Amino acid sequence: MEKNLSGTLAIDLGNTNTVVAFQDQKDINCVLVEIPNITSSPGVIPTAVWFEEPSKTLKIGISALKMRDKSNADLFFHSNFKRLIGNPIEKFNQKNILHPTECGEKFFKFLWANIPQTYEIKRLVLTAPIDTYKGYRKWLVNLCEEISVDEIALVDEPTAASLGVNVPFGSKIMTLDIGGSTIDMNIVKIEGGEGKSSPIAELLKFKGNDVSSISKQKLRCAEIISKTGSKIGGKDIDQWIVDYFIPDNKYAVNLLKAEEIKCKLSSSAIEYETKYPTILLTEGDQENEFYLSKEILEKIIIENNLLNHLTSLLKDLLNEARGKFCTVDDLNSIILVGGGTQIPLIREWITQNISKIQIKSPPPIESIALGALAMTPGVTIKDILNKGLSIRLFNKREQKHFWHPIFCKGQTWPTDTPFQLVLQASKNNQKIFEIIIGETKKEREYDVIFENGLPKLSEVQSEEEIIKWDKNPLKIELKNKSNLGEDILKLFFEITKKADLLVKCFDIKDEFLGEYNLGNIF
Repeated sequence: MEKNLSGTLAIDLGNTNTVVAFQDQKDINCVLVEIPNITSSPGVIPTAVWFEEPSKTLKIGISALKMRDKSNADLFFHSNFKRLIGNPIEKFNQKNILHPTECGEKFFKFLWANIPQTYEIKRLVLTAPIDTYKGYRKWLVNLCEEISVDEIALVDEPTAASLGVNVPFGSKIMTLDIGGSTIDMNIVKIEGGEGKSSPIAELLKFKGNDVSSISKQKLRCAEIISKTGSKIGGKDIDQWIVDYFIPDNKYAVNLLKAEEIKCKLSSSAIEYETKYPTILLTEGDQENEFYLSKEILEKIIIENNLLNHLTSLLKDLLNEARGKFCTVDDLNSIILVGGGTQIPLIREWITQNISKIQIKSPPPIESIALGALAMTPGVTIKDILNKGLSIRLFNKREQKHFWHPIFCKGQTWPTDTPFQLVLQASKNNQKIFEIIIGETKKEREYDVIFENGLPKLSEVQSEEEIIKWDKNPLKIELKNKSNLGEDILKLFFEITKKADLLVKCFDIKDEFLGEYNLGNIF
């Protein structure tokens, strides 16, 4: 690249592949990051670690993958560790010298240290699996303490995937993810919709400070309705392909060749019966040419009962969902994730089994990373208001003042669009209008009553009290006198990046009266 780029980096740590994508702050398009000796293709890194204890030799990605045939690989080669981070149930390979969390830490730090200097990273967005979100998040929080970047945010994977295909907030979706080592099916409800706040990235670090524990943000993960899965994936299909031609295969390189031809045959441009050559090693390091077609690949998949296995998993998934009053008809769409879902036979299977629901297929590997970038609109990570802001107005019918909300607790800031308010005169011949701002108490007060000596919360709770700002009110001088009840002002409120509450004032004829800083919201 000719010049440095400044913006947001997204890292989607996957169980088989990790994706690294970058978005410049002046560009709406994303770039898949290439790193020599680490990425296997632009933006794609095999999630593998090679670590030798005596020499402290560390390799990740494609360099680590090339070491897996070594005689001591059972000790020094690590893969499939991501799903074990934050997961207290599954056991890991006791032979490996590193714990899964140590593998993830070494992988992440080595990756971070090797991001090309061409990219100036202002913000880092990470993804987390929804089923182990809390434990995985805790691991990431500790890891991020040593990452020198001002802003770090976290998003859950299903929400990130849904954003890449424009699924409406509040929708229930099914995702089918066939990765290299696992099959994951889940039905989730995306946050938002029906008047609720839309999902945003959760801040872990802001302005260089750790806010993971003090932030007032409510975690807005997708809600799991049902989930199932198994430890079968694309690598098993590769093994079946090799076994079809060479039952006693001893060469790991053959699996890579099988993966290449499998990916080629997943293309819609490839003819069904046409056979394509691939070179495999046989006994005595002999190279032999074999031919594979879509027809033969489908035969291999069917003979190894993959479709029956998927049908069984789908049945379990839908049965669990029905127990939570969710049926197929409630689904907005089915999202296909992972390279295995690109195989035409798999896509036909899901279409036949759930024919009514729209199937969406974003780029299979990088979709979650790109969705994570989409959750930082305008490449700006937003914070959450932990209190509401209101303006004092006059009720002419009841002849008394009241507080009208401008921004509510839980809304994001800085604001994308101003909040518009049209005001009326509160008395005849009004020449001056005062703008008085108040904020809600941070905590609602709850009344405790006692019944038979036991404390209980009262059924009706007190409303949140509005506290007037300890700042001088802004006085707007009107050019024309107005009478009681007449529209006199148009106000446009916004919250800036520096947390200042600004207001632009216009008279009812759209003549500009000035822009004012009402004060900092903190």
